Amino acid sequence: MAEALTAEAILAATEEVLRRYGPAKATVVDVAKALGVSHGSVYRHFATKAALREAVTRRWLDAIHEEMEPAFDRDVPASRMLEEWLQKLFDKKRRSHTEDLELFTTFRTLVGESSAVVEYHLGHLVGQLTRIIQAGVDTHEFVTDDVGRTAQAVWDATQVFHHPAHAQEWGNPHIQDAFDAVVSLVVAGLRYNRIPSATGDA
Repeated sequence: MAEALTAEAILAATEEVLRRYGPAKATVVDVAKALGVSHGSVYRHFATKAALREAVTRRWLDAIHEEMEPAFDRDVPASRMLEEWLQKLFDKKRRSHTEDLELFTTFRTLVGESSAVVEYHLGHLVGQLTRIIQAGVDTHEFVTDDVGRTAQAVWDATQVFHHPAHAQEWGNPHIQDAFDAVVSLVVAGLRYNRIPSATGDA
């Protein structure tokens, strides 16, 4: 059994163990038991418990990154692509919080354990925003002298709709109206954007 053990099998088992016991109680021994192997077999793939937890967190994040990947092969303006992307992210975070709170809480705990994982996640999502905004610049729909800086500004401006710290606000019956208002303002700003560049130019 140990010879057939793969990193992917270990990560899948770890996810199930985390769901069952939560991040505070889940151990490498629990993962090994679920796989029917010794904990030493798990450690041959992941040197430490922290490395295993970081790997399973990245696995979850990669699934989100893939799901959120913008489709640039559609004949739609960048503004609509941006609106749809932000709405999809908000819906995904809100649904995760309401329909699978246990996993949402576990995920939030694990992400908080590693600043590298946070940077990895933000890098992917802000990177997707950057490409959407660049598409708008390329078609002269959006105006900005610094696409990366503008993408980060859009991410920061919409944090209340995707940052876990605001999860309790997502159940507000007026939250969708608030989201629509913020996104409309963001799109309007992108159509006449004067965010200062990194060099400080006005």
